[in-house]
Amino acid sequence: MTRRAYLYFLVTIILGAILGGVGVYYFMWNTGRIQHPHVPNSVRVEHLKKVLDLTDAQAQDLRRILDDSGQKMRDLQKQIDPQFLAIRMETRGHIRQILNPEQQKKFDDFVKAIDDRHRQHGAPPAPAR
Repeated sequence: MTRRAYLYFLVTIILGAILGGVGVYYFMWNTGRIQHPHVPNSVRVEHLKKVLDLTDAQAQDLRRILDDSGQKMRDLQKQIDPQFLAIRMETRGHIRQILNPEQQKKFDDFVKAIDDRHRQHGAPPAPAR
């Protein structure tokens, strides 16, 4: 094949990947499978105020309701995080038991990379073994 054919092929593959990714994201967003959790309540209230034609009093009540439920969710997350963490650490321990020393080193590096990524995104870090 000529260089031009390779170039067309490469451009087709890249455009297909981009369009496919955008399509999946659009589908997931519109079906409610993904959401942006870090949208401030004030933005949500303003959006719902416009969509539902809320009065100022209703918008104030909505803000209070969202603030209260958000606090309850944060409190619940604080309660269950240690349980999830314990299960994660137990699982890692079981995995380490079936590995040889060289594999354990690779696994530890792999787990460290995952924990670093989680830490960057605000997830609680795993405790040291």
